[in-house]
Amino acid sequence: MVAQRKLMTSAQRKLKDSPVVPVMLSVVVLLVVWEGAILLFKIPPFVLPSLGAIVQHAFTDTARLMAALLATLGEALGGYVLGSVLGLLLAVLLLLAPPLERIVMPLAVAVNAVPTVAYAPLFLIWFGLGAASKIALVALAVGFTMLVNALHGLKQADLAAVNLMRSFGAGPMKIVWRLRLPVAMPSVVTALRIGVPRSMIVAIVGEMLGAYAGLGRMIYESTQQVDLLSVWSAVLVASLASMVFYGLLIWIDQKLVWWR
Repeated sequence: MVAQRKLMTSAQRKLKDSPVVPVMLSVVVLLVVWEGAILLFKIPPFVLPSLGAIVQHAFTDTARLMAALLATLGEALGGYVLGSVLGLLLAVLLLLAPPLERIVMPLAVAVNAVPTVAYAPLFLIWFGLGAASKIALVALAVGFTMLVNALHGLKQADLAAVNLMRSFGAGPMKIVWRLRLPVAMPSVVTALRIGVPRSMIVAIVGEMLGAYAGLGRMIYESTQQVDLLSVWSAVLVASLASMVFYGLLIWIDQKLVWWR
């Protein structure tokens, strides 16, 4: 009996900590609210179709949706990784060179004071209608979030611990690697979480303004043709992909920042 209770407790703990649970709960809540609103307010299908109709249409148009999803995911993931890496590296650089921080941060804030999608026409001119322009847009949006969060986290290291490592002959980079970066991990993971929806939003909006492929282009073309089921199918696929990606980040968070 004691062994069974321990086994059940362990299973319950794993289920509670699983990243799948919050994602599934979100899907259930969305389903109930969506279908409930349609029934309660008698919303016509051309305004808000039922999830069943959207899912059925998505299955009939799987090939086109998957091709568009792969294009959008490639752009979103490419920009996400590029922006996260560059933002983290720039945060380390500004930490090691405080005078540079006073020059760079006002410029970074000024650039990001404007919505990222406002730069889309310029990026389309500079990098073309292909994936490069969307990757650059996503990197700009994600990079600033990572820069601000990572720089804040790197500065949270205990000064006494920093001085102790210096007394043992540790250089600036060793202190960053051994002390400051582990302390900054919660802030870094938070930036990664924030970057997930931003990367998908920017990639899709960029595609709507100009692209050869992707969910954004599909949404734009379907809107022009008043094919609302295709629009909702593309939105649904993009949302599900973001939720899966976000669930993966929660799992990574639990592995990297296990002490929280």
